[in-house]
Amino acid sequence: MYAMTACHPTLPFGSLVRVVNRRNHRSVVVRITDRGDLVHEGRVIDLSYGAADKLGMTWAGIARVDLEVLSLGGTHSQQ
Repeated sequence: MYAMTACHPTLPFGSLVRVVNRRNHRSVVVRITDRGDLVHEGRVIDLSYGAADKLGMTWAGIARVDLEVLSLGGTHSQQ
């Protein structure tokens, strides 16, 4: 819950991604650990509570963010 992790539909597990909150310019680096359930249109990543808290977005639950892939992980499935 407080780890710097996230879900993404296509990035390989273990990938590191910088997420920047467009509103306040706070950023955090997260590791992709799951696929998640991003069925809502326009949503691109699902952050852990800890990552969302550091970005200052826990009050709203959603925010406009920019993503920067820092490194690609090694697998597309959990093992």
